[in-house]
Amino acid sequence: MGEFTQTATVTQQETVVQPYIRYDPEYLRTIPGIVKIVCIVLSLIGFICIEFSYFSYRPQGSFFNTVAMLGFWFSGIMLVFYLFHACEKFHKIPWLKIELYFCVAWTLLYMIASSVAAATSIGAFQAAAFFGYCAMVGYGVDSFLKFQAVRAGEIAQGSRTVHVQQQQTVSTLTA
Repeated sequence: MGEFTQTATVTQQETVVQPYIRYDPEYLRTIPGIVKIVCIVLSLIGFICIEFSYFSYRPQGSFFNTVAMLGFWFSGIMLVFYLFHACEKFHKIPWLKIELYFCVAWTLLYMIASSVAAATSIGAFQAAAFFGYCAMVGYGVDSFLKFQAVRAGEIAQGSRTVHVQQQQTVSTLTA
């Protein structure tokens, strides 16, 4: 008399990682690796511009240097983690989300710090602001790459495959 359809969806995930520390310079040739190196270099150059200025003690310079050095050290540490596959060894930690949040925050902080530095009439601060704006773009690109990876369900290193199967069953009830 009646007919009903039942659908079952089965999702299987397979994560493949090599859980040992090893040096792999191939990461430096990938787009995320190049972007990370660019951000590190730009942060360091901006820091040097402020630090070698006679006016480095001013609050604008201190704020810019704080943003630059935190970005330098975080990105540098993450670069080392990727080079030695620490992210792959500890693949349960959501590295991509951590980096996504950091990169978004540093994009905004670099915009603020560079604008504050550019508003001064000190040439070294304005030079640092230029490198800060460039770093802002770098962190913005890195944010976009991390967002795409998070949305796709990727892990930082290693591979994850997802298999989705759907089954439909049509049943007829008779009285």
